[in-house]
This record gives sequence, C-alpha cells and structure tokens, in this order.
Amino acid sequence: MVAEHFGHCSQYTLFEVEDQRVISKTVIPNPGHQPGFLPGYLANLGVKCVIAGGMGARAVELFAERGIQTITGASGPVDEVVQAYLRGNLQTRGGVCDHGHHGC
Repeated sequence: MVAEHFGHCSQYTLFEVEDQRVISKTVIPNPGHQPGFLPGYLANLGVKCVIAGGMGARAVELFAERGIQTITGASGPVDEVVQAYLRGNLQTRGGVCDHGHHGC
C-alpha cells in the first residue's frame, strides 16, 4: 500500500520503467527519517519520480531541486498506483503535510 506519509514508511518500492512498462521492482528499507536526507539519497539511486500519500512541503521542494517529480495524494496498492501513473491517470491531489500533522 502507498504510505500516508512519505518519510515515515518502513520501506520504499523502486520501479525501473522502460517504454512505459515496469521492467524491475526492488524494495528497500527506509534508511531513516532525517530532514533533507531522503531526497538526496533517492536521487543518488536514480529515482525520477516519487509517489506518496503525503509529504512535507520542504521534501517536495528538495525533490524538485534535484529534478525529481513528486505526486502526492495517492492511495492504494503500490503496483496499481504505478500502473495508473504509467497510463497518465495519476495526478497530485493534495497530500502536502506540515510538521504538525504527521497523520496526513
């Protein structure tokens, strides 16, 4: 399932996509929620897009600075959400959190 808050999930699922098709899927543990760390960490892994239920505004900015697209407001099984993204049917629907509302 897509996590409600990006930085607080236990793991991340990375998809390698070629010609709008998933060619590999890897699950990695969350290396820890430290402000500003995850955008650089995931950029170094070659991530181009992050899909989450919610994410802090600063994280959205840090991803954008690294050329990584963010889509927030997503929910449901990860594989289904990625397929919706690849079909062009997934758009940001809110989900930007402030630090006072970690249940976003």
